[in-house]
Amino acid sequence: MSGGLRGPQDLEKERKTLQAWKQRVEQELDRVLAFWTKHSHDQEHGGFFTCLGHDGQVYDDLKYVWLQGRQVWMYCYLYRKFQRFHHSGLLDAAKAGGEFLLRYARVAPPGKKCAFVLTRDGRPVKVQRTIFSECFYTMAMNELWRVTGEGHYQREAVEMMDQIVRWVREDQSGLGQPRLAGAPAVEPMAVPMMLLNLVEQLSEADMELAAQYAELGNWCTQRLLQHVQRDGQAILENVSEDGKELSGCLGRHQNPGHALEAGWFLLRHSIQKGDLELRAHIIDKFLLLPFHSGWDPEHGGLFYFQDVDDFCPTQLEWAMKLWWPHSEAMIAFLMGYSDSGDPALLHLFYQVAEYTFRQFRDPEYGEWFGYLNREGKVALTIKGGPFKGCFHVPRCLAMCEEMLGVLLSRPALEPVPDARSLPAVPARQGME
Repeated sequence: MSGGLRGPQDLEKERKTLQAWKQRVEQELDRVLAFWTKHSHDQEHGGFFTCLGHDGQVYDDLKYVWLQGRQVWMYCYLYRKFQRFHHSGLLDAAKAGGEFLLRYARVAPPGKKCAFVLTRDGRPVKVQRTIFSECFYTMAMNELWRVTGEGHYQREAVEMMDQIVRWVREDQSGLGQPRLAGAPAVEPMAVPMMLLNLVEQLSEADMELAAQYAELGNWCTQRLLQHVQRDGQAILENVSEDGKELSGCLGRHQNPGHALEAGWFLLRHSIQKGDLELRAHIIDKFLLLPFHSGWDPEHGGLFYFQDVDDFCPTQLEWAMKLWWPHSEAMIAFLMGYSDSGDPALLHLFYQVAEYTFRQFRDPEYGEWFGYLNREGKVALTIKGGPFKGCFHVPRCLAMCEEMLGVLLSRPALEPVPDARSLPAVPARQGME
């Protein structure tokens, strides 16, 4: 893609549009965070309520470890990166959430396996046979260390990271996943992309850990690239452990939002490595390809699931429009533009952002609705639940505000050969 040369009037118009978007995103981030700080804090037991209705009312007091870790991470990140959020109220809430995780997240300490669901007072209800509760626990602990300087948080993060890597690369028996004779050996895209996200999280401004995890980051990158299938014409959610396409619905499954989220993880990795060839490949295969195949030409928005051969997906929610794929697309396209300067990527950011702000945001009570039908109407009025918490929306808004600020600080909105001035952000729309 190429936008060609642009004159002074075009650049000034672009700057005004970016400034308007920055203001809109900044205001929306304030409203979103206010919703969570007002309604989600459990003052009695610590941690956060995430099952919140349209107006913020708690409809279930179960606590989901994914979302506890994500909210701790989000609060710490905002406290660390934004002056207006650098206040004791947000830090104290993050620390209370972190201490709740330290006390209750692990099912049988000193074992590392974390619960998926806890009661309000921290008793385990359910465990998943995956690594993801542990991943978000790690993110929370590392970010708490960054804002408090308290070493025990970092020790928790590094020890849990070591355990996750062992589960993924050496011995997964501790996850409790039985090896069944008829089950294919599957690698879902979520595993290497979450590991790559953790590599970036723990390596930020830490040369020792960056060196320690360099090989792991490259391994994750190569595993993710194996999901580019069909002679480069499709991103598949699941492949075999040796990088081959699988048969049946499992093998044909596509998740455009996941591909876009993996795309900006990979894009950030390629920027930090200064690998322009990898960057171009990521933009083509992990940003443009899933967007153009996943965007609904009739109603707008990204389909949740697709079948690469155009069979009807078996998931009932396949045609719904969910909040998080659109959040990830906003980050991906703005990051791609920030690094490459290609205006086509900026226009895709505008396209996604306009749809997202118009359809998902709630001007009455704040925060975004999470689940729309194909036509873009609100299907579920809840603002939070077992999978939606204080994470994708504020992370998207915070990262976009940062990137827009960097763009506006440049003397000219032109392609840059080296964009390492991009905000170093850890890890999973607008004005008409």
